[in-house]
Amino acid sequence: MGITNSNKELSAASINCDGSFQVKLSLTAAPDIVTHPTDIVLILDRSGSMAGSALANLKNGAKAFIDIISDATGGAQDGQIGSGSRIGIVSFADTAVKDTQMITSVSDLKAAVDALSANGSTNHADAFTKAAELLTPLSGNARVMVMFTDGKTTAGTNPAPIAAAARADGIVIYAIGLSGSDGVDVSALEDWASKPSSAYVAITPDDAELEDIFAELARNISRPGATDIVVTDKVSPCFRITAVSMPSKGTASLLDNTSVQWKIDELGVSQSEGAVLEFTVRHVGPCSGTVEVNESIDYSDAEGNVVTFPSPELDVDCDIIVRPEACPEPVELSVDGCEDTVNFDAGDLGMDSLGRIVQLDVRLRSVCPYKRVALAVLLSEVDDEGNEYKRGMKTMTIPAHTRETCRDVTVRCINFVLPEDLNVSGAPNAICNTRNFKARFIAHYVDNDFNCCDLMLQ
Repeated sequence: MGITNSNKELSAASINCDGSFQVKLSLTAAPDIVTHPTDIVLILDRSGSMAGSALANLKNGAKAFIDIISDATGGAQDGQIGSGSRIGIVSFADTAVKDTQMITSVSDLKAAVDALSANGSTNHADAFTKAAELLTPLSGNARVMVMFTDGKTTAGTNPAPIAAAARADGIVIYAIGLSGSDGVDVSALEDWASKPSSAYVAITPDDAELEDIFAELARNISRPGATDIVVTDKVSPCFRITAVSMPSKGTASLLDNTSVQWKIDELGVSQSEGAVLEFTVRHVGPCSGTVEVNESIDYSDAEGNVVTFPSPELDVDCDIIVRPEACPEPVELSVDGCEDTVNFDAGDLGMDSLGRIVQLDVRLRSVCPYKRVALAVLLSEVDDEGNEYKRGMKTMTIPAHTRETCRDVTVRCINFVLPEDLNVSGAPNAICNTRNFKARFIAHYVDNDFNCCDLMLQ
């Protein structure tokens, strides 16, 4: 069957600046469907929430699945599923129905899919029960369930024990979830599916993607198990990989601080199996807000399986950074011609006027959205007796931010030039003596909604 599923998951949906999180890569592979005939039951949700485009796209996806399996098993010419494999259709709403038995006729399977209509509640337990009844071990074939649903269980008993019994009986369960109007219980799908759940569960918020999801699963089911697998995952420059755990199968190594490579000699050659790699990633900036974790992720194997991984996003919560002063522009010079050495007269440089540049950063706490802030910075120098001498004042307007809530704003690189001839800390002509300063900050909102009340005397 080749690579039947691939996934990339993050341990957190959001982190603070410089925070860390876990990345989990998952792969599942199974043997060739031609040399290892397989019975597959498509379990299709036709509850009321599927009405409209969701059901139409589900039908297209299920029929594409049937065509791909037919082609892969050599049955395209006679309209049959070949090589001993079979497909059955179970649909469910208030109750489940065996729309077909385990059959090979492509036209009969597609007719059963086309006949589905949306109405009623969602009974997952009865759906698993009817599917298990079709997948008898007497055939000797490998057995697979593909459960599709767009909602939570609203009718029948708890489906978890029935799915667990099917897995214990050797049935492989894939779960495809659509975040429909009823919402989908992702944890339930992960509980029902084969393990690792990250390799057997796919969730999409867009029913337009259903055809592609079913088609990719069918294409991978029809390929042989994979050998000489190489996965190279490169994270965004906003992150660094800090640790790599031992994968459940194969070996993994860091190529550099943003790239990890995972190698597996063989996967799913004799039976369906999954593999997982986890590694730790830390945010290093400067990005904030919603950030895509992937820069790239490449897959290859000896069988030519086509594998794609999701590109998850992460919310990075950082202070808003304001830099009110730009660094001085450098003086440019050019070298003409082709010469081994170039002499450039930069003039005389003297150290007659020594001095320092003091650079200050300040964080303004809980600045509300859409409000500018007026900021003043006062710097004074302190002599050995505690007397203060004024060394400068700067005022600036900090632009308003547009985040939804009040946020911290960090103002960076507030620079004061301090000639050494103003040194009151002793040894004014020394280069490295200590000078002591005090900085004071004053800030207030520029924008407000205050209006004076009109006074009326009676």
